[in-house]
Amino acid sequence: MRLLFQLPKPVNPLSSIILLAYGFGGAILVGTILLMLPISSQSGNFTSPVNALFTATSAVCVTGLVVVDTGTYWSTFGQAVLLALFQIGGFGFITLATLILITIGGGFGLKERLAVSESLGLGRLSGILGIVIKIAIFSLVIEGIGAAIFYIRWLTIGEPGVSLWTAVFHAVSSFNNCGMDLFGGFNSMSAYRNDAIVLITTAALVILGSIGYIVVMEYTRKRNFFRLSLDSKMILITAFSLLVLGTLFYFIAEYGNPATLGPLSFPQKLMVAFFQSTTPRTAGFTTINIDSLKQITLFFTMFLMFIGGAAGSAAGGVKVNTFGILILSVVNTLRGKANIEAFGRQVTRQTIYRAITLVVCYLLMVSLIVIILSITERFPIEQIIFETFSAMSTVGLSTGITPDLSIAGRVIIIIAMLVGRLGPLALMTTLARHQQPIGIEYPHENIRIG
Repeated sequence: MRLLFQLPKPVNPLSSIILLAYGFGGAILVGTILLMLPISSQSGNFTSPVNALFTATSAVCVTGLVVVDTGTYWSTFGQAVLLALFQIGGFGFITLATLILITIGGGFGLKERLAVSESLGLGRLSGILGIVIKIAIFSLVIEGIGAAIFYIRWLTIGEPGVSLWTAVFHAVSSFNNCGMDLFGGFNSMSAYRNDAIVLITTAALVILGSIGYIVVMEYTRKRNFFRLSLDSKMILITAFSLLVLGTLFYFIAEYGNPATLGPLSFPQKLMVAFFQSTTPRTAGFTTINIDSLKQITLFFTMFLMFIGGAAGSAAGGVKVNTFGILILSVVNTLRGKANIEAFGRQVTRQTIYRAITLVVCYLLMVSLIVIILSITERFPIEQIIFETFSAMSTVGLSTGITPDLSIAGRVIIIIAMLVGRLGPLALMTTLARHQQPIGIEYPHENIRIG
């Protein structure tokens, strides 16, 4: 019976990526058609195909960028369609990505030590069904807890039905790192900047969604940081360091800015700074006007969006795994070490090369999109760069230019969201497939650097 339920290793791992792309394309197509219908808008009118396509793509890719206000433009039916789309986009991507990573034997970049099989004790593909079921249960439980907290909080200020729907929508959007909200006016969560319960609950859902099921379950099972796999250690250390660094940066840089943190009390400034450090990786919620941030803060936000969350999670970006490997490489190189080591383990050179390849390809794609958008749009270059990073990293933060993009600009952003969601996994699968065994080495020769 065990043999009957084992999945054969595919000859072409890219077929899984193609299947994933078809799945995303199908969900986007169905979502676009449903959102175009009069029943999906509060006005009862048809929605333009471009706006419907943009919104459906943003939901499936769990980006959160919108050209119409989610809370005031879409009807309850339209909002339900969006909830279904980003639930499919978040949960479906995680499970399918896990399936692909296990199938190709590539893990999260550490070929010999699959994080999934090590954390769950799986040495064969027959355990995939169990992984998918556990991810589903984990997602629904966390979303349910978040929705319950939101409902209790909002029940005191609204009608029970509206509060329940808002709570469920917001919890699912937060955990899947989508960033869509029902608060209206393109203001995101500005009305709740002084509400610790709402902000902390949202941040917790975002963090859990961006870290991913694998790390949470491994830590739950082992209950000891030093017994975790190197992959999980890398994720936790990098994610925690970025949260602390981001909180301090936002707090210091925007402390006296009258348009952002200036009017708030000291505890409120600290809480909002923490929240703003959390959401760029990669939820897209905000309690302040992004366009009012200082330029240095905008640049730092782009840096956080560029990194994103963990591999195999709902988050986008180049992933904290990749960034952690690059930092580890720099530190070991500065210490004069020929091998990249951490916690008594050595990272393969192939993993380092893949990390560098992913970052370079990502930045090249961002540069190309920025160049094209600078031709089609008439916005300041810093706003275009910010919008591009937000789309490519599936974040959803914006300086306010998204509704004013031209049709060409919206199509370009749609492509950026798709590439940002599927591109990194497709690239890693391609590199794993074309990995060649070590053969004859040529004579070494140095090239001057610096």
